[in-house]
Amino acid sequence: MSSHREAPAISKDAAADNTDVYAFVDTNDPSKVNLICSFNPFEIPYGGPNFSEFADDVIYTINISNDGTSKPNIQYQFRFHTIIRNPKTFLYNTGPINSLSSANWNRPQSYSITKIVFAKSGKFTATSLGKGLAVPPCNVGVRSTPNYEANLGSKAVHSLSAGRKVFAGQRSDSFFVDLGSIFDLGGLRPLNPAHLIPLAAMAGENGLMGLNVHTIALQVPITELAVGGKKPTDPAKSTSVIGVWSSTYRSSGRLFDTKTATYKGYGKNTQVSRLGNPLFNEVINPMAVKDKWNHSAPAGDSAYAQYVTKPEFAGLLPVLYPGAFPNLKAYTKPRADLAAILLTGIPASVLGGKATTYTGPVEADMLRLNLAVPPTAKGSENNLGVVAGDFAGFPNGRRVIDDVTTIEIRALAGLTIPLVDKSFTPDDIVAKGDSLRDGSTYTNLPLLDRFPYLAPPASGYGTTQPTPAA
Repeated sequence: MSSHREAPAISKDAAADNTDVYAFVDTNDPSKVNLICSFNPFEIPYGGPNFSEFADDVIYTINISNDGTSKPNIQYQFRFHTIIRNPKTFLYNTGPINSLSSANWNRPQSYSITKIVFAKSGKFTATSLGKGLAVPPCNVGVRSTPNYEANLGSKAVHSLSAGRKVFAGQRSDSFFVDLGSIFDLGGLRPLNPAHLIPLAAMAGENGLMGLNVHTIALQVPITELAVGGKKPTDPAKSTSVIGVWSSTYRSSGRLFDTKTATYKGYGKNTQVSRLGNPLFNEVINPMAVKDKWNHSAPAGDSAYAQYVTKPEFAGLLPVLYPGAFPNLKAYTKPRADLAAILLTGIPASVLGGKATTYTGPVEADMLRLNLAVPPTAKGSENNLGVVAGDFAGFPNGRRVIDDVTTIEIRALAGLTIPLVDKSFTPDDIVAKGDSLRDGSTYTNLPLLDRFPYLAPPASGYGTTQPTPAA
């Protein structure tokens, strides 16, 4: 979920599959912004001997729009290169990997990062920010990758020019959701007794517990992303807001080379996956348009607005939970609240003049971040973000701690309708108490309190088998 295997075509291409995008002002240094995107969903830690990795034939990008067009003004491109040191062994490593340059690691990766700035004329300038940057190996186990974070993970945080930092490598998946229940006819375990097919109430299960992803994290000065190159100071102005999304590109054609027994790309690079807001292509778009959406640009998302203003999941809730959503069931107006949250950003007038995520009338799925909103002090964050009064959280950007599943379930269930329609009263199950959630919590390794913020990856040797059920 979020965007794990969310479309038929990309589910067959894990290395290019966006799973999550995060964008938030740094708590330790509020002059910086963290841009984080993850790929390769559901990595099993012990999935060797060919462990998960970035693909050499995929271009990974982080895109920034700061002028209201929902088109990229700045793009950071990441390209990876893999070598095989010892062609005579099947092993990922032939001994302990104690450093990023260890000769025992048989399949090391490195990468380059290029910053592209697009002018209104259509021309662009490209600047290399780094080459030959080391990727850490996967966390194989205590023998192969001893003291993983100290020896490998932390050493893969590279300092670049102008105060930038970058990391690319394996991390624990920071997204949490009860996949086993939500895909079983919209089940929310805490609300099991109220379901059309009732079961006993129970706590949610994090379906991503113990699983890894491959993450790209970039930290840059706010002035590098803000329109005009100046740090904005007014949270109520739309010029303080940027749009962020990640995308991946492959060659438009691939052929299998029988001489090398590998695929080779031909033709122009074409977009195969993208992600801005969590769960957009997952639960908003219907199955038939998901692949087309992945290939299209955010600036053309007016074509998908019909699925936002009349979301299928909101119509299913009163059916799956009879009697729990009478007000939502009776509400027939287009969902202008969801259109604002997901497609245009929320105007300052809706948020009491305190802040905005509005980027203009162009409908586009982007993660919107107000650069003038300071980060919430450590320990004082609310992982329900803006709906709980924490304006530094989702949908104003997205922090790694934010419970976006609960936020979006409640929004779809009508909690945010009064923002644009005061005549609507949310159902008690939404407005009162804390029962409307999937019940899952973050259960992977502890998140870092510093860049790159995502936790070290789960270890192959250290992971115990789950219990299957039939």
